[in-house]
Amino acid sequence: MKKRVLVTGSGGREHALAWKLSQSPQIEKLYAAPGNSGTAQLGENVAIAAEDVEKLVEFAKSNRIDFTIVGPDDALAAGVVDAFQKAGLKIFGPPAAAARLESSKAFAKEFMRRHGIPTADYREFTDCAEALDFCRSAKYPLVVKADGLALGKGVIIAQNLAEAEGAVRMCLEDGAFGAAGKRIVVEEFLEGVECSIHALVDGSSYLLLPDCRDHKKAFDGNLGPNTGGMGTISPSGSVDKTLRARICREILDPFLAGIQKDGIAFRGMLFPGLMLTAEGPKVLEFNCRWGDPETQVLVRRLSSDLLPLLEATADGALAEVSPEWDARAAVCVILASGGYPGSYEKGQVISGLDAAGELEGVKIFHAGAKAVDGQILTNGGRVLGVTALGADLDEARRQGYLAADRIFFDGIQRRNDIGA
Repeated sequence: MKKRVLVTGSGGREHALAWKLSQSPQIEKLYAAPGNSGTAQLGENVAIAAEDVEKLVEFAKSNRIDFTIVGPDDALAAGVVDAFQKAGLKIFGPPAAAARLESSKAFAKEFMRRHGIPTADYREFTDCAEALDFCRSAKYPLVVKADGLALGKGVIIAQNLAEAEGAVRMCLEDGAFGAAGKRIVVEEFLEGVECSIHALVDGSSYLLLPDCRDHKKAFDGNLGPNTGGMGTISPSGSVDKTLRARICREILDPFLAGIQKDGIAFRGMLFPGLMLTAEGPKVLEFNCRWGDPETQVLVRRLSSDLLPLLEATADGALAEVSPEWDARAAVCVILASGGYPGSYEKGQVISGLDAAGELEGVKIFHAGAKAVDGQILTNGGRVLGVTALGADLDEARRQGYLAADRIFFDGIQRRNDIGA
């Protein structure tokens, strides 16, 4: 029997997941809540926010939804999985107690320390004066992190004491990140190469996906403020078979043992950001959902059906599935609104989407975009993810940037060195 499937969220990640799911012969009807101009081309958008737990449960019941896939982190933290499970509805993602591994950096660091998972040394603070005293005797650079969810922007790399003091005061005195910044984690700065890994976890086993690399800084040369991600590549070029085995042995195996020992009911996507240091891989942070824009390159490389993978994860049956992957490389270039990650204007007309999408190996995922009167308009900071496949990274980059060159809107902003 064919299934009715709901994807919650409105970003590029959700368009990418919906695009891959739309190819499944097992799906009868696809919904997105609230979705965007991209998901609207694949199924039916529903005007319900991803965090509106009560309305989502009501919609899933009344529309006989067989399976729901949660996109954003704040929805997990809000307990959408708990509510669906209580209502007897099948859903992909960890419950709120397990999602604390992302929604609280302090909780995650304590978990890693307890279970011997390599990570940066750290201290946590709620008192501003105590945090400032620590910073005055610390080595630099160091990293100041808001404990809670801050849209990927709650991490400040302080090069000196003045910057550290500013970051601490911004969180604990000024409330720049609201409740998310009432507690902070101050940790050592790790030197090395960043890498993103994704592993489906069903509570008793895990399935490691291909590696990626995100580009967090706003501008070329890794300069400017942190963003939600300005582009990704897969493979990362930094993970060989030996390192992949080490990541399993030192990070994923103890993670799985740790959740079992602590009684954490984790079923969903584990997405650790890693720093590949001279001493080996260390965890920068845990995420408990698909990455954005990592998802865009991963779904382009997935040759087999996505739905059975997600259902097997939710059912505790990962051992029964075996995905197939495209050997080609994938690149995603984010086209953002001018001013992102700061303030930016919305409502700019986007042109060139059809011309860009005609190029071989190119797929454009909508993020902060909406359809109005037959036009696609900007509606967020990260607007589009131009994603391309190529025989190797160089070819994928060429196609991706060739496509990006065909797209225009007022204030368009991008990095020109994704994967360089």
